[in-house]
Amino acid sequence: MSIGEFGKKRGFVRNTVHRLGLQMRRAENHYQGKIDYYEKLHRELLDQIKLLENENRELSENLERSSQEFAALRRKYYSLNDQLERGRRQNEKLAEMLAKAREQIEALKQEIEKLCAPPNVYGIFKTAHEEGLVDVDVDGRKVRVNLHPSIDPNTLIPGQQLILNEAYNAVGVGKFRKTGDVVQIRELLDGSRAIVQSRLDEERVIHLGPLSGQDLSVGDHILIEPRSGYACELLSKGKVEEVLLEEIPDVTYEDIGGLDAQIEAIKDGIELPYLYPAEFAEHCLRPPKGILLYGPPGCGKTLIAKAVANSLAKAIEERTGEKTTSYFFNIKGPELLNKYVGETERRIREIFRRANERADDRTPVVIFFDEMDSLLRLRGSGISSDVEITIVSQFLAEIDGLEPLANVIVVGASNRQDLIDPAVLRPGRLDFKIKVDRPDEEAAKDIFSKYLTPNLPLHGAELAEFGNDRERTTRHLIELAVKEMYAEIPENQFLEVTYARGHQEILYFKDFASGAMIANVVSRAKKIALKRHIAGGEKGISRNDLFEAIRGEFKENEELPNTANPDDWSRMSGRQGDKIVNVRVLQDVAAAGKKAIEDITAGQYL
Repeated sequence: MSIGEFGKKRGFVRNTVHRLGLQMRRAENHYQGKIDYYEKLHRELLDQIKLLENENRELSENLERSSQEFAALRRKYYSLNDQLERGRRQNEKLAEMLAKAREQIEALKQEIEKLCAPPNVYGIFKTAHEEGLVDVDVDGRKVRVNLHPSIDPNTLIPGQQLILNEAYNAVGVGKFRKTGDVVQIRELLDGSRAIVQSRLDEERVIHLGPLSGQDLSVGDHILIEPRSGYACELLSKGKVEEVLLEEIPDVTYEDIGGLDAQIEAIKDGIELPYLYPAEFAEHCLRPPKGILLYGPPGCGKTLIAKAVANSLAKAIEERTGEKTTSYFFNIKGPELLNKYVGETERRIREIFRRANERADDRTPVVIFFDEMDSLLRLRGSGISSDVEITIVSQFLAEIDGLEPLANVIVVGASNRQDLIDPAVLRPGRLDFKIKVDRPDEEAAKDIFSKYLTPNLPLHGAELAEFGNDRERTTRHLIELAVKEMYAEIPENQFLEVTYARGHQEILYFKDFASGAMIANVVSRAKKIALKRHIAGGEKGISRNDLFEAIRGEFKENEELPNTANPDDWSRMSGRQGDKIVNVRVLQDVAAAGKKAIEDITAGQYL
């Protein structure tokens, strides 16, 4: 490179550096001004930031105070809201109490008005007239009163109660009276009147009122209002219904065991006149009016009486070929007695009247008097108050009076036939006297067969002994049971009685056996077998069950002699013969079979 070129380049560089220096100074001045501006702006911004920070602090403080005030206001709001809710509920309670108080005040006002109102009078409606007038009966006085327009006179029935105000105007309709006198219809005059008889046999004419047009008959009992003379109600049950049970029995002679001779006697005496009426008329024989069944209790007297009605109806049905109905009137003898004079006699008349109404040639009626000795006791005996004097006379008049008693059979039952009046027992009244005695061994087997039947569950060991033949097994069990009951062994000794002549006799339990006792023995054996089976034991009735039942029955009947007079007790128990003066009760006191003797004399309870 030459010096000239180097000088040029040196000058170019110098100029360039000078220009750059100028530019740098101008740029420095420019930038210094900007820096001053920005510093000024920065200072202003810092001042503004400080101002904003101050404002921010103030706002934060204000916000915090506002939040606290808001929380306080919210708590106050909730508190006021709770107070408002409590006030609302209290207001509701006060309103409810006020409403109740208003209702109570209104009810009290109504009660005060009712208490201050004049009393209403009841009258019995008689007849209606035009212009809203009706005749009423007020305490036996006939009064014509005005009828309220709301009451239709066409709906009123004679005998109905009307409500009358203080001015005696009918303002309401009442019901028929439910109390009054009970009377019996004696004669129906027309559709609205009848002659009735009261308890004192007084007769009067009454208006049937609501009973007009009903199917009434003579003998019906009705309720009447005594002052007005209007009937109020038809009573479905008369006074005699209390002691009379009318039914169609379903007991047959086949249901009775051990009484073949008594049944045969009843068939000959009762059924033959109805089966062969022409032959009896040809021989001038009349049917019997009644029979007396007497004997110790529990031997089948009531069953025979029921079977008489059933068998008689079947016999007539076979003869005529027409369906026949029989009636059995079971009279509760002691309840027939009444303290009012003549009332018992009236009931007896009513019983026979009803029996005559139902009886005809195809409908026999059996009147059964159980415990006949309590009703038809011997007159003048002094045993009772002698009220039976007129009762016996009334019974005799009904069974053997001027009015014929056709197709009605009177059956009486008693275990003290010696107390019945002889006029009742004479022929022509109770024509047949049939003794229903205690069963002997053969009769006991027959009774057992009615209750211990082959269809009952039998013990397996008993069946196996006879090859599962139930008929033979049952017969064998019955024979064993009867043999045990009727064995004259020391274990079966019951009483030692002393007669007036001085001789003594040992009585065994078999001497006091009855059909009811045998039925109870079988029932007890069934319960023993059933309890064993329920407990998980063997099923079926065995001989041991029957033996245990017999022993249990004997044990319960050890106190059989329970009267103050041995002779009376013997008669009631069916023992006839010499008078008994002393009884010695043999009671089992130890399992070893030892006996203790207890002497019972007259005047002590046996």
